[in-house]
Amino acid sequence: MASLLLKLAEGLTPPQNTLVDDYDGIEWRWKMFVFRPALFKLQAYLLVAVLGYVAIALFGKYINTKRVHKWYNIHLPIFEQQFSKPTTATGLISDGYTDFFNFSTGRVGIASLHTIFTLRPRQDFLQMLYQFGWQMYDLRYNPYDELILDFKLSPDSGLPDFVWAVVAKDELYCIKNTRWDLTFTKTTDNPALPSSLSVMSEFADITDSLVKAADKSALFKLLSDPSTLKHFRSLSITDQPRERPALPLAPAEREKRVILSLKVPATSDTADTIPIVNAIFAFVDALSRVNLRPETKNKLRKVREDVDKEIVAEAVKEKKEEAVEEKKAAKRKAEQDRISRLSAAEQKKILERDRKRALKKSQGKVVRK
Repeated sequence: MASLLLKLAEGLTPPQNTLVDDYDGIEWRWKMFVFRPALFKLQAYLLVAVLGYVAIALFGKYINTKRVHKWYNIHLPIFEQQFSKPTTATGLISDGYTDFFNFSTGRVGIASLHTIFTLRPRQDFLQMLYQFGWQMYDLRYNPYDELILDFKLSPDSGLPDFVWAVVAKDELYCIKNTRWDLTFTKTTDNPALPSSLSVMSEFADITDSLVKAADKSALFKLLSDPSTLKHFRSLSITDQPRERPALPLAPAEREKRVILSLKVPATSDTADTIPIVNAIFAFVDALSRVNLRPETKNKLRKVREDVDKEIVAEAVKEKKEEAVEEKKAAKRKAEQDRISRLSAAEQKKILERDRKRALKKSQGKVVRK
């Protein structure tokens, strides 16, 4: 037994490293120890790669954190002026190195404001490399640091039910694929806006009313300012969820929101977005005075009723299909249980019969083609 354990230990022991006599590189000796750096080139390269990756991660984390906190600190006085509770007890909340949040509440006409930062993964070199490669492949793909001001309006805001948006034209492709609520709209140009922006509206009456509200808040004038326009991505007003619901929402679950999407400015341009953030509060206040024609309201109501009916019909259809699949699965399981109780010879006959049926069926498909 002892000899067996000894042999096992010898097998696990790594072979002794023998020094090469013709080594002519740098060598350091200390007592019984000898270190020859030239023999560890691969390890040196790996160490440099690891240290480089760590350095990039730390630098990317620093850039993201600095950019968010500078914007937050410069714009916090606006939130303090507008809200009785401009932030949470802990202030700005971070979720990892790319996502940051702030929650504000306590203002007439606004139930809450979520400020959401979604930054590029600068701390992850591989993800940044992937984004760069995909950007070279798909010219419509344009990753950027996103800032969203998501205003949830008070239930008594008096704003009619509609969906409307102003969107940068290079953002249209992406936003149409990610925002179900904007599928209610049609895209047009508007002379009050720069040529790089488009209006998404359900009816022209809505746009006319909102242009007046925007004039009172000087919002459209700001969008014509290059220093503001370069950071603007979209502004939307919606009574619908961003994603298609599985079932129609109850009246108590429906929320009206104003969503402003911006590019997070570089630290040197952080103050550029102060005017539009100030203007968006005036714009939200002006929405309470928006009044649509009765026929427009009737059309909007009809559109929502039709969509709810469509959602219900699809839910019923999906439920029926699931019931049919469950019935088929139960039938297959019952058949398998019956076969499992038969003798081996009978099971073999059944398997052979099923094989011949499947073969005949596949041959029939080939002939029809």
